[in-house]
Amino acid sequence: MRNPFFYILLLVLVVLDGWLLAHPNLIGQAGVFFFDYSAIETFPKAIGTVSIVISVSILITWLAGRLSQPVAIGITIALLVGSVYYLFQSFSQYNTGIYKLTGAGFRAGAILLPALVVLVFGKGVWDVISNKRS
Repeated sequence: MRNPFFYILLLVLVVLDGWLLAHPNLIGQAGVFFFDYSAIETFPKAIGTVSIVISVSILITWLAGRLSQPVAIGITIALLVGSVYYLFQSFSQYNTGIYKLTGAGFRAGAILLPALVVLVFGKGVWDVISNKRS
């Protein structure tokens, strides 16, 4: 944990993402109720969900960084590519169809979560390539 600024920024973005996900507009609230998205019904549940996802991403990155450098590079790059694909899928999904009506804040929060995962895995790739061990 050499760079505390990254983790402070990540914490602020996790709180922001939790708030955005917990506050959809009326159509988004109906969708959350209808599709039983109980993980993001309230602010505490949404921040908990986002925190768990980001914590697991940090843990996976940390564990991959403990392996030999070639294996760690391969795993972290694969995770980064997968998370970029997830970000693209989320961006496409939340900007078309019925999700387009759920409110700009909710859509931003739904897209910010995979963006945070990309950020974590991207930092993991950078740390492994630059041979930083935190």
